[in-house]
Amino acid sequence: MSNVVVSDPAQLAQACADIMWSTDRASQNLGIVIDTVGPGTAQMSMTIVDSMVNGHDIAHGGFIFMLADSAFAFACNTHNNYAVAQFCSVSFLRPSKQGDRLTAVAEERNRGTRSGIYDVRVTNQEGKTVAEFRGHSRVIPGTFFPVPEKSG
Repeated sequence: MSNVVVSDPAQLAQACADIMWSTDRASQNLGIVIDTVGPGTAQMSMTIVDSMVNGHDIAHGGFIFMLADSAFAFACNTHNNYAVAQFCSVSFLRPSKQGDRLTAVAEERNRGTRSGIYDVRVTNQEGKTVAEFRGHSRVIPGTFFPVPEKSG
């Protein structure tokens, strides 16, 4: 990754996502995939499989939350700072069934030095909103790549 241009936000976002993805066994084991990533944004998707369906024959909310949380995590880690969830909430708006393909789109709403706010919309294959998620991030020590020293 030595040829990552830290000053190019799109390249930096993708490189940070590549590093995170390489060890994100939780998302990978659920069949979540990264569709796109950019500065402060991420789109991820997954298919609801039999093991994700609850006693009401609908997708368990925890799996929908995890998809949204994963998109949030990738979006808030696109700026070369390690960031984790500080607080998250979700509103479930319509049920999903086995076989549904869900897509979570995370968008940065506000980012400061130490914290950020991200909204995530989860939709089904018909484009209908399944859930709305809001995540508050907190920057912790560490970067994916060395930070260039400032001259002057």
